[in-house]
Amino acid sequence: MSYFTGLRCSLCQEVFPAEALYVCDKCLGPLEATYDLDGIGRRVTRELIAARPGNLWRYREFLPIEGEPRTGFHAGWTPLIRADRLARELGLRELYLKDDSVNHPTLSYKDRVVSVAATRAVELGITIFGCASTGNLGNSVAAHAGRLGLACYVFIPQDLEPGKILGSAVSGPHVVAIDGTYDDVNRLCTQVGDRYGWGFANINLRSYYAEGAKTYGFEIVEQLGWRFPQHVVCPVAGGTLLPRIGRGFRELRDVGLADGPLPRIHAAQAAGCAPVIHALENGLEHPEPVRPNTIAKSIAIGNPADGYHVLQTVRGTGGSGAAVGDAEILDAITLLARTEGIFTEPAGGTTLAAAIRLVRDEVIPREESVVVCITGNGYKTADAMADTVPGPRRIGRSLREFEAYLSDRHEIHQRADGG
Repeated sequence: MSYFTGLRCSLCQEVFPAEALYVCDKCLGPLEATYDLDGIGRRVTRELIAARPGNLWRYREFLPIEGEPRTGFHAGWTPLIRADRLARELGLRELYLKDDSVNHPTLSYKDRVVSVAATRAVELGITIFGCASTGNLGNSVAAHAGRLGLACYVFIPQDLEPGKILGSAVSGPHVVAIDGTYDDVNRLCTQVGDRYGWGFANINLRSYYAEGAKTYGFEIVEQLGWRFPQHVVCPVAGGTLLPRIGRGFRELRDVGLADGPLPRIHAAQAAGCAPVIHALENGLEHPEPVRPNTIAKSIAIGNPADGYHVLQTVRGTGGSGAAVGDAEILDAITLLARTEGIFTEPAGGTTLAAAIRLVRDEVIPREESVVVCITGNGYKTADAMADTVPGPRRIGRSLREFEAYLSDRHEIHQRADGG
């Protein structure tokens, strides 16, 4: 049974039909999905959810589809890892990593949102599915389109990392590289969608796509034993994830699945593309567009579509934010791998580096529980770490040469220890 009731403008509250619409024609506000939460509260229990398969559709009543899911049957339900070694390094009592770097099938949180957008696209009779992408979204759109047999177009900035281009191209879409920034790509895709009626996951299907991000927050709460953490640190690119985590927390509270104080939600951006952090620091109502210049390309969106809602959520929860430099991002990637064995892309490095900054500045108290969002896999962007990780020591095949190598290492350690 579907509890999805339609679309509504998030600003003026005008009601719209559940079609491929994304912006209010009266005030230009973004549209969001609406639900019969009273009906969900009467129907859905913790026990019902726990009895379902471990994927994002375990929360299907909270998602904007009318029939059965069409894809994403192995997406979601990613690990929430208690990161004790990293916590000790940072002086934190209780630290968790929500690790979507192992999400199925394309190793980023985008598999959640695309599963919902692609299912809704099929319900709406859309046969050409596409996106404007900084990499991870294109990978996911191409993979899910392949599974569903949809024609697919992935539009990207021309300077995208080769690994992410390959990750899209392998599924057989039309990959179109644009001479410009992500914001130029997004503008062109908006025009194409309007002209040809194609379904773009993060444009005219955005109202449905964005709702898939709530499942990231739902899982955090369920995996903590149906309790809220005190802090969540989340990366901000186009702004889909952070406000939907907040919305997911509120919906769980409203239907009685969780109670207690809602978390403070903090925004993380790279200093080379930080319109949201700039707006937070300067008291702005809307982010002012910037031109990206950072190694964190997957979150390098200078004009975030949901920036206003990010600001609302951060301020409404008593959160804050931090913008961190590329060197801090690389250091955080290394620290995460060294302490917890997780190799994240620069977006995850940005989020951890921002969390470190917020702890250092005493914005996040060290005795309170913290969840850091890891949203993508480092193996897609390994080139970013090429100059920061030493190569292998080459030796011959004999035991004598290996023992000479060990001796050198012993001498180096002795000198480092002052021996």
